[in-house]
Amino acid sequence: MIPHIKSLNFIRGGRPIFLIKYFNFDVRESMDPLTIINKYAPRGSLTCEMLVEHSSMVRDKALATAESVRQLQPDLAFIKEASMLHDIGIVLVNEPRLGCAGTYPYICHGYLGRSLLEQEGYPRHALVCERHIGTGLTILDIVNQPLPLPKRDMLPRSLEEKIICYADKFFSKKVGNLSMEKSLAEVRAEMEKFGQERLKAFDELHALFSKKPSPGKGP
Repeated sequence: MIPHIKSLNFIRGGRPIFLIKYFNFDVRESMDPLTIINKYAPRGSLTCEMLVEHSSMVRDKALATAESVRQLQPDLAFIKEASMLHDIGIVLVNEPRLGCAGTYPYICHGYLGRSLLEQEGYPRHALVCERHIGTGLTILDIVNQPLPLPKRDMLPRSLEEKIICYADKFFSKKVGNLSMEKSLAEVRAEMEKFGQERLKAFDELHALFSKKPSPGKGP
């Protein structure tokens, strides 16, 4: 809960005589990412095991990345949750190697994940799903390639979306390699396969998140 303090001044004879402060709370319901994952990918299934392990690696990388920009005050609680759910849309795609027996092409898992999480009541988390593919997709990317996706920009915009998108690039969903972090050179080589614009976008994210944080002030 995030408190917002408001004040009421009571005036007599032109002077305030006392101050009342009260709190207005934004109530943020807690959520358990594993409960949502298990709703769509049963415990013990290949999809569930892969999804949890991959997402856990991305979560840890994302939290470490957030530390590099702590002066920007990233929402760590949100990053923990959203990074665990960023790939939830794979449950609807056709990818037997991941145990996924859906009907959609793999490229669709971002916007499908958005749809699932919006239905679950988490619209902010949903946007992370849609905006983490590659370094994000523009309408031109979708139209020109062409891709079987809704014609709208799918670029990471918030700081948290950028952190999770960046962290995801360092881990594969290939069973057997889930816990192996790719080197920066490997990630850049993969991005370059999709063109110089994608590589440039990744390099911009890397430049943002490779800066050392300013030392904190002492007590």
